[in-house]
Amino acid sequence: MARLLVTGGAGFIGSNFVHHVVQHTGSHVTVLDALTYAGNRRSLDGLSADRVTFVEGDITDAALVDRLFEDVDAVVHYAAESHNDNSLHDPKPFLDTNIIGTYTLLEAARRHDRRFHHISTDEVYGDLELDDPQRFTEKTPYNPSSPYSSTKAGSDLLVRAWVRSFGVRATISNCSNNYGPYQHVEKFIPRQITNVIRGIRPKLYGAGQNVRDWIHADDHSSAVLTILDKGAIGETYLIGADGEKNNKEVVELILRLMGEPADAYDHVTDRAGHDMRYAIDSSKLRSELGWRPSFGDFEAGLASTIEWYRTNEAWWSGAKDGVEAFYASKGQ
Repeated sequence: MARLLVTGGAGFIGSNFVHHVVQHTGSHVTVLDALTYAGNRRSLDGLSADRVTFVEGDITDAALVDRLFEDVDAVVHYAAESHNDNSLHDPKPFLDTNIIGTYTLLEAARRHDRRFHHISTDEVYGDLELDDPQRFTEKTPYNPSSPYSSTKAGSDLLVRAWVRSFGVRATISNCSNNYGPYQHVEKFIPRQITNVIRGIRPKLYGAGQNVRDWIHADDHSSAVLTILDKGAIGETYLIGADGEKNNKEVVELILRLMGEPADAYDHVTDRAGHDMRYAIDSSKLRSELGWRPSFGDFEAGLASTIEWYRTNEAWWSGAKDGVEAFYASKGQ
């Protein structure tokens, strides 16, 4: 797969994947990104033009997508509207990008017979009780709880249908919560880090008992490359690094790592339909494809992420005021 097309490659997880591909393979990457508020062209700074070609455009643009598919061997589909709070405020962009955009890409993959990998989320499975010994597996029934997770569930089902009905050579991965460089400041971890940098007290939804299963974006990238190389067509693989932490633990760890008192945060109004717990069982990916995460120590990974935001304020500062104004208007 010498030529890859990466949709959403200027977004958080997509840009980390592009950096990972350039560092660990000889592939050329074409990035297709609409550069909405969550996409940042500067996330690809430092990558050679000989290795990475950037195309600004929308995945719902069928003519553009068709042209790009002509010149690649495989497509990794990261592009998505992905913020739960935004989906509660205005669901339509989630339908446009996550459903219509995925359909447009699948049709191009069918016409050109291209290998296709679809990036999804563990949020399609709903949530688990805090004391539930189970974790999500590839056989867990879908039970999405927000417009965002519902549209991601719908896009997963489209991929499965195009595999079965049209023979598209596709795989799916559902990943737990990512953290690392290049993540927009509206998201939980970078919002709290940048609040501390700015001298603002971090914000915690409700009691902060909601649990997320954290994975460093670089580990997500290595898992996707493994699936592209070894994954069986039509199969779904769950990606996780056994990183369960509740939100209160994460905020307090951020504060300690940044030299602040662990209780120097504010509780704010919880969001509607806030899932309680996510937990990934990635044993299929590990046993069948031999993948293992590199960032087994969440504290060390979080410390390196904090350092990245400290040294790259120019990357995130332009969006910070608008994000905080939006949350302030909602009492969050």
